[in-house]
Amino acid sequence: QVQLVESGGGLVQAGGSLRLSCAASGRTSSSYSMGWFRQAPGKEREFVGGISWIGSRSYNPADSVKGRFTISRDNAKNTVFLQMNTLRPEDTAVYYCAAAEKRSASPRPSEYDYWGQGTQVTVSS
Repeated sequence: QVQLVESGGGLVQAGGSLRLSCAASGRTSSSYSMGWFRQAPGKEREFVGGISWIGSRSYNPADSVKGRFTISRDNAKNTVFLQMNTLRPEDTAVYYCAAAEKRSASPRPSEYDYWGQGTQVTVSS
């Protein structure tokens, strides 16, 4: 079992930045790929991006996050980060991190084995 805890969410003005963290505990000796997802009210859960155990990154190809969000990980601290810059009101959502015992980070939520509880990000205009 792996437990994931997100932190770093909050209220920010448009154009601002936030850095989300996802700390993993439990059976972290395995090699996990990590994904970040978000879900706005009334919408489906959306893939933001992911990072493999060895650091290969992938992002949602849509323009929604392109060039503004960056994912990184510190394997020694079992922590994954989502740096979000130039935030927009449409980025408002609950952000989730997820872990998968796979070599690469899939954009499909069903591919992930463990999920955090989510952290709210609200961007005001």
